[in-house]
Amino acid sequence: MKYDQIKNRIAPCGLNCEKCFAYKNGDIVEYSKRLKTSLGGFDVYAERFVDLFGITVLNKYSDFEEVLNYFSYAKCTGCRNEGCKLIKNCKVRTCSQRKGSDYCFQCSDFPCNDTGFDDHLNTRSVNINKRMGKIGVEKYYEEVKNKPRY
Repeated sequence: MKYDQIKNRIAPCGLNCEKCFAYKNGDIVEYSKRLKTSLGGFDVYAERFVDLFGITVLNKYSDFEEVLNYFSYAKCTGCRNEGCKLIKNCKVRTCSQRKGSDYCFQCSDFPCNDTGFDDHLNTRSVNINKRMGKIGVEKYYEEVKNKPRY
């Protein structure tokens, strides 16, 4: 895949937008929709299976269904298109635009702590960007395109 195509998938921080649960065209949305379709009206059966077979975990089916519905209706079009809808304090996109760099590793101030991320996400972003800087954006994308984001 070409660099410009990858740019629409990998955010400046290095996270893969298309693997995010908030990304409207991502795997999680598609799999959630398929699972909802496959389950159909399972809520009625969940109650019956608790009563008939003692499968008590199905008492939590409504909670599962609520999460599945949430995952099915993600609306984010990606960090570069509209800003991250997930990480509200993210400063990376605006910084990237201001400095004219596509990714953090391309910035002369990299690594920095002015991302708006918590320690875990900041460390993860730094490690991702170091990897991209070492092997290149295209090779990095090939490494992660089929892996889960989380």
